Amino acid sequence: MKIRFPHTLPVLRACAVLFFASAFFSRCASMMVPSGGPRDTLPPVIVNMTPDNFSTGRPLVGHEKIYIEFDEFVQLKDQQKEFFTSPQMKKKPTVTLRGRGVVIQLRDTLLPNTTYALNFGSALRDNNEGNPLHSMRYVFSTGPEIDSMILSGYTADAYKADSVSKTFIWFFPADSVGSVEEYDSTLFNHSPAVIARAENNGIFIAQNLKPIPYRVYAVQDKNDNQLYEPGSDQVGFLDGTFNPAEMPDFAMWYDSLRQYVSAEPQLYLRMFTDRAFRRQLLSQAERPLQHKAMLYFSAPHPQIDSIRFDSIPEGGFIVEPQTAGRDTLAVWFTVPSAQLPDTIRGSVVYFRHDSVNTLQRVTEPLKLSWRFIETKEQERERERLERERRKAEEAGEEWVEPKKPSPFVFKLPLSGEVNPENHLAVDFEYPLARLDSAAMLLTVVRPDQSIEDVPVRFVRDTASLRRWYVRAPWKSGGQYTLTVPAGAITDIAGFSNDSIVGKYTVLDPEKFATVKIDVRGREGVQYVVQLLDGSGALKQERRHVVSGPVQFNYVAPGEIRFRVIEDLDGNGRWDTGDVVARRQPERAEMFVDEQGEDTFAAKANWEIEFTMDMPRLFAPVTMQSLSRLLDEREMQRLRREEEKRAKEGPQRSASSAPQSSGTMGGFGGRSSSAGMFQGMR
Repeated sequence: MKIRFPHTLPVLRACAVLFFASAFFSRCASMMVPSGGPRDTLPPVIVNMTPDNFSTGRPLVGHEKIYIEFDEFVQLKDQQKEFFTSPQMKKKPTVTLRGRGVVIQLRDTLLPNTTYALNFGSALRDNNEGNPLHSMRYVFSTGPEIDSMILSGYTADAYKADSVSKTFIWFFPADSVGSVEEYDSTLFNHSPAVIARAENNGIFIAQNLKPIPYRVYAVQDKNDNQLYEPGSDQVGFLDGTFNPAEMPDFAMWYDSLRQYVSAEPQLYLRMFTDRAFRRQLLSQAERPLQHKAMLYFSAPHPQIDSIRFDSIPEGGFIVEPQTAGRDTLAVWFTVPSAQLPDTIRGSVVYFRHDSVNTLQRVTEPLKLSWRFIETKEQERERERLERERRKAEEAGEEWVEPKKPSPFVFKLPLSGEVNPENHLAVDFEYPLARLDSAAMLLTVVRPDQSIEDVPVRFVRDTASLRRWYVRAPWKSGGQYTLTVPAGAITDIAGFSNDSIVGKYTVLDPEKFATVKIDVRGREGVQYVVQLLDGSGALKQERRHVVSGPVQFNYVAPGEIRFRVIEDLDGNGRWDTGDVVARRQPERAEMFVDEQGEDTFAAKANWEIEFTMDMPRLFAPVTMQSLSRLLDEREMQRLRREEEKRAKEGPQRSASSAPQSSGTMGGFGGRSSSAGMFQGMR
């Protein structure tokens, strides 16, 4: 069943919600289920509310009790996470069990002429089977009438392009928050007038709104404290204001699979994690290794004027950022170990926030101490060698100290398959001081047993001082042997390698698929095209993509998907948003072909071709296009579930049937005999 709401009939909207609450959640009471009978799968039914739901003219005192009685004993589950009030009360009501019902104790003085809603989410469940009574709400007004306008919407992760469940949607009357164009402090300085919450599939239905313009925000609220915490909670906001009385019609229906009411989304909020403001200061400086110091700043991108050391010449150290935000710096000392004192003193000149959060140029001293601390294993080994030496001397024998293991540390797989596009990567503990590439040898034994020398070179990663690549014209067929003779590599600590020998084969392209994409982009816009596997893990990426061919080689067999980022600033990555600066995140969309498919099969030795029409993929989002997209996603999800059940065979038990978690961002089943949506009017 589907009901369409014209925006001119707010009373009809409210009645329809009551219809859903009563019709879909009601059932006849039964004394008991006979032993061995069918399992109870129905939620508890409300039989009485005192005072009545939707009552008006309620007193403003905060000591009133509300009793809700059911046809069976109930339990409360995850009350802290599920139960909330709209608008928020300073003192949250207490909810306790009594008989076959619950008692709600109001503890706060209420606002005049305000519609309040007590939202239970799925906290109320029957006592025996735990069947949840979804979306139960108790509504009352301290004024003469109940606010009855409704808005629907959808919350999605802006990067993953998938639904975000259980997000709170906050509505602020536009005339109460002032101008937000340049600096938006709404989430920090104001309280929302109406609060709604998205269901597992990301769809929300905001009720009890007034026919006035609202500013709309969505907050994930991981800590369940009804506060927005930047850097922790995902957030989303809408540009402009929205009056529910002026919005287009939308349809609502009962999602029989998930057992709650769903709707066509009028609003679309793209969620992102904003960067929390942190005061800049040098929080810690340490020297974990003789040739390495670490500087930790409390905020990203510190402005550093200079770093100097009393006992180290100006060219005797290298500064290397360790994180993307450059808030952690490594200082590598390149002078010989004998010239490094146990304590290195110096200073760093940088900009630090003062007490009023203004950046000021400051000079802070550095004291970096290090001393060799012998481990238990090293102590035991030293004592063992001393005993052997004394024993040999007592016997009049010559004692030769065995060669110690090389302290030179590197990470390089010494066997396996090489992807010729990625080459071999090797990571060193310290930056290198010398690398004799002429001494390295790479040979290949072909299937006909012929042996060839292969040109090889070491190339340093542009983003890391300690990562290098072993590059060569790798070709499938044959066994490669890489030989790095002892002493060919020396790091800044003066440590050199022992002999390194690795044996490799090259990936056979016939065991993989090749994906060719004809990109049709907008002029002047760059894109990032990401190839994902069936579980959404990033496997390959192409940056700075413009109109023309793009190819992915060595694609492992299995399901593949594509995420495309509209890289408006051309920096080769997805940029998040900023709620204070009113900057939306860059758009990221999952590629969907003309048939509505977003998941494709890759098989060995296949060549797959796609056309990506970027103007179509990044067309402006409308209510119709969003409804169509979510409908297609849900159909694909249901089809995949059907295929999975078919593969598992008739032994699959009914208890393992798919439970609707909303992970695919779709709406959920309404009826097996009808389409998900009707045409928009």
